[in-house]
Amino acid sequence: MKQIEIVNKVIRSRRSIFPPMYTGEVVDDDVIWEILENANWAPTHKMTEPWRFIVIPQAKIPSLCEFGATWYQKYTPEEKFSDMKLKKIRTKPLKASHIVAICMMRDPDKRVPLWEEESAVACAVQNMALTVTALGLGGYWSTPGYSLVADEFLQLEKKEKCLGLFYIGVPREGLALKGKRGDIKLKTRWL
Repeated sequence: MKQIEIVNKVIRSRRSIFPPMYTGEVVDDDVIWEILENANWAPTHKMTEPWRFIVIPQAKIPSLCEFGATWYQKYTPEEKFSDMKLKKIRTKPLKASHIVAICMMRDPDKRVPLWEEESAVACAVQNMALTVTALGLGGYWSTPGYSLVADEFLQLEKKEKCLGLFYIGVPREGLALKGKRGDIKLKTRWL
């Protein structure tokens, strides 16, 4: 198979696979390092490499869930509060093998605009998603409200900012996840 065929297959078969679809099996830490190493090769203007990652192994995921539940109970207005949502916060992530906090540390000299730094982090996450797909694992980038204010829980450095969580797990057998995209010709103009 030619390289372009491999790349096409991985890109076009990538799907968000959510924690309830995971088996609960633990992925080897060496595999997590491989995923992060590929993230590290994302494009970055002026080589600022703004991405930072905090790996939360399965044993620590329950404490993240409790942090999220406490935050939700404290900051959700009564009229928007849902016991079902609270239960999901406490249980949904538990089948993940690892959760990676996706963080950013902006170039201290601000040599590039903020949107370029955030875009570089997003490219790093895409590399993670493609690597997870190529490995036959499941992955999902989520931005629960509590993750965006979890500085103390995640032990972030002063200038770091969390942009969400990337869940990684072993998908259950037999998942049939269809993808769909609109026609690219309807979204493209040539000059």
